Amino acid sequence: MSDQSNGISRAQAEAAVRTLLQWAGDDPAREGLVDTPRRVVDAYGDWFSGYAEDPGEYLRRTFKEVAGYDELIVLRDIEFESHCEHHMAPIIGRAHVGYLPTNKVVGISKLARVVEAYARRFQVQEKLTAEIAGCIEDVLMPRGVGVVIDASHQCMTTRGIHKTGVSMITSKMLGCFREDARTRSEFLAFINMAAR
Repeated sequence: MSDQSNGISRAQAEAAVRTLLQWAGDDPAREGLVDTPRRVVDAYGDWFSGYAEDPGEYLRRTFKEVAGYDELIVLRDIEFESHCEHHMAPIIGRAHVGYLPTNKVVGISKLARVVEAYARRFQVQEKLTAEIAGCIEDVLMPRGVGVVIDASHQCMTTRGIHKTGVSMITSKMLGCFREDARTRSEFLAFINMAAR
């Protein structure tokens, strides 16, 4: 992020961190915390870098020379880290993305980059799932798209109800993934979700 992000300077962001440290009951001037505001602002620059990215741009370079391949393409177990927009706590999970191409495909790393770009924003899992699917549908115009996300929410495991070992699963099916049970079943079998 730049020194001036959305009208907020780095100095203002670091001052906000010092205020939170003091509010929590500690002394931001003590040796162990004196560099914490800088580190937190650096971390935010990394964690929320998705705001500066256009996820659709990753999908605009496609390949048409695929020898007529028109079957299901699935990239599963895409690890991601995001942050809950309600508590700013981590969401850690895996995304599974599939699409049924028309006449073009995209490099597989680009699907992971789309997941990453949306994950590096404040999120709720339902919105994250829908944004990834919508981006793939809008840019690639495939016959169908499926996205399943399985994630753990630290806003539930480390505060509030304190329930560990719990994960949330969301899905978004578009086109033939929504309309055709066979396509949807094939996708779920590919990502090992059908029997769960």
